[in-house]
Amino acid sequence: MPDERPGRGYEVVPEELNALVKTLGEVADAVRELVASAERLGQRPPLLGTSPFALVLADRLRATAGEAGLTGELGAAEHHLRDYHRSLVSVLSGYVDLDETVSAALGTATTVLDTATDVAGRLLR
Repeated sequence: MPDERPGRGYEVVPEELNALVKTLGEVADAVRELVASAERLGQRPPLLGTSPFALVLADRLRATAGEAGLTGELGAAEHHLRDYHRSLVSVLSGYVDLDETVSAALGTATTVLDTATDVAGRLLR
């Protein structure tokens, strides 16, 4: 999210990003359920009768719902969502780890600087 102070760039809020990553995972789970539903739809022959036209139409409907159709498209969408979700989790985890490392280093540097300032102040008295 943009930082409102001029010249400050963006502020990263890991908690908000975690919520977005969680939501993306939930969307991927919902797509997985759609894939399962489309697979079931593609396995059931539609009850359209036994005329040659009805049999051809039933085959086309099953193919449209099957791997070459709806099931395949939804499966590909789920695969891409899962890949994107894994990437986001990895990047966010790396960011949080790096942020903690930098914070610890800055805390140590602040302590060293405060100690050096105290020592220098005592020496100048």
